[in-house]
Amino acid sequence: MWRAIGIACGLLLTAGAASAEEGARRLLWGDTHLHTSNSFDAYLNRNMSADPDTAYRYAKGLPVIHPFHRARVQIETPLDFLVVADHAEYLGVMRHIHQRGLPRDGLGFVDGIRARLTERWLRGVLDGDEGSSAFNSFLPRSGSVEEAAASPPDARIPNADLMSRTIWEEANAIADAHDEPGVFTTLIGWEWSSIPAGANLHRVVFTSADASVANRFLPWGSDDSMYPEDLWRWLDETSRETGAEFVAIPHNSNVSKGYMFAETSLRGAAIDAEYAALRARYEPVVEVTQIKGDSETHPSLSPDDPFADFETYVHYIQQDAPPYEVAPGDYVRSGLLRGLSLESRIGVNPYAFGLIGSTDSHTGMASAEEPNFWGKMARDSTPETKRASRRGASGPTGWSMSASGLAAVWAEENSRTAILDAFRRREVYATTGPRLTVRVFGGFGLGPADAEGVDFASRGAGLGVPMGGELTGAAAGEAPSFVIQALRDPKGANLDRIQLVKGWIDADGRTHERVFDVVGSGERVPGVDGRLPPVGSTVDPAAATYTNEIGSPELRGWFRDADFDPSRSAFYYVRVLEIPTPRHSVFDAVALGESLSEEHGPPEIQERAYTSPIWYRPDPAQAP
Repeated sequence: MWRAIGIACGLLLTAGAASAEEGARRLLWGDTHLHTSNSFDAYLNRNMSADPDTAYRYAKGLPVIHPFHRARVQIETPLDFLVVADHAEYLGVMRHIHQRGLPRDGLGFVDGIRARLTERWLRGVLDGDEGSSAFNSFLPRSGSVEEAAASPPDARIPNADLMSRTIWEEANAIADAHDEPGVFTTLIGWEWSSIPAGANLHRVVFTSADASVANRFLPWGSDDSMYPEDLWRWLDETSRETGAEFVAIPHNSNVSKGYMFAETSLRGAAIDAEYAALRARYEPVVEVTQIKGDSETHPSLSPDDPFADFETYVHYIQQDAPPYEVAPGDYVRSGLLRGLSLESRIGVNPYAFGLIGSTDSHTGMASAEEPNFWGKMARDSTPETKRASRRGASGPTGWSMSASGLAAVWAEENSRTAILDAFRRREVYATTGPRLTVRVFGGFGLGPADAEGVDFASRGAGLGVPMGGELTGAAAGEAPSFVIQALRDPKGANLDRIQLVKGWIDADGRTHERVFDVVGSGERVPGVDGRLPPVGSTVDPAAATYTNEIGSPELRGWFRDADFDPSRSAFYYVRVLEIPTPRHSVFDAVALGESLSEEHGPPEIQERAYTSPIWYRPDPAQAP
């Protein structure tokens, strides 16, 4: 079961005579969750200049001006694609009012007075640098999540839709101008920001359509409805009317108060096959890691996983936030398990999703590099301003945030259509920032030798399915096996290990999980529990440095599920860990000349990648 395959530095995972359909796909890197000065919370938090044009130029590798400290900044390695996902709620409104004024078109006497008061209020907030407090006033308060969802907030600002329409069409034109098929892809999108009583249910939505199509609609926001199923129905209707294709991506399930991967709808109804199919159609992928923490799993949900406590975020997005409580509906692994359980009852899995990472940066800069991290909000961009909490002593700080993440996509080409297609078939994966190249195939005829050689991709595609795929109906005596290859970031740290995470449902309907160490670097040998010992650390916190004296630049592995039950559904995803490296907060501590303290956070981090799962489903004839 546990087999280490030889290591060969510099293997190109896309090499070989792979089929055009699978093996010849190229790896693209992007961010599907980037906010600019068109997001009202970004603008209130001192991003008044990094607009969509700035965002695309930064992602392409050009130097730009930071909106807070005004220094020249530049991404170390450019991206291949970007989704500017500004909030649909008050889209561009703060910037429009502050820079162009509030339009008086069609306003009566009362709304005209409100318009003048709104302009005066915003000038006062920005001139007095009170944007953080103003933003907090827009956040929900504690209460019943179900009752809050039934009452979407009323628009407080006259002509908000008129201003949003202007900004939306301008942003779409900028996206089209920066789109260079084959070189750099812009994907038009937005964020639907439902957060009833502080339960985060946000989704990023993007389309492969161009500006001419996207201008035919205005982004659907939580002020239209806070119910996810209403968003999916709107996407369905808009797709029929315009021809636009959409993908919606849930994020920050870790602060959803158990509602992101719940067993009932937000309206309290049992999830049925229709609901599950609609969700699966529009939400093939989930954002598992970003600046506001990691959502793979939690130690209380996965107590046997020594790597479960990673970049844990414990702050609800609301006023007077209660203490953080963990629920199974908050995390991706327990959500995948719950999907198996629901599928066994209703016949459709609403939570058969792939995994990606993205930043959720509000600076206009897709920064996920630990030594080159520009924070969540513009004001979080300097060592001094990262120290102070934005929402009181118990709230998050710039140092408690995570420099994460990125979306990796295996696509035929770098284009809008090809990238959306990759999301739909879930041939995507997440990293917490480094550009780890990871590929996995699962099937019933894959052997150890298939993990080796330059024909890895073509053999894997010919004998199995890639990440995001499905296996069905094992023959008697068969068990799925998996071949995996992982290559470190060319500019980054060596690899510690490849792991495979299995989840399954038993005959009594109970779900289970287990993490396997498939292969590790060096000469380490698994213990009696099957686990590899720690890889060690070369991190010097006093200098914010590490070396690649440990770990391996590349790992290949083969795994066969010896405990496989062909009559029970299961999923398998790969987790790849780097050796420890300095966390972004350590660079700040060194720059400030300070000794590390609890305030700075952990001195080191083991960056990682999460692949989309491969699912096994029994043939109906095999059902007990």
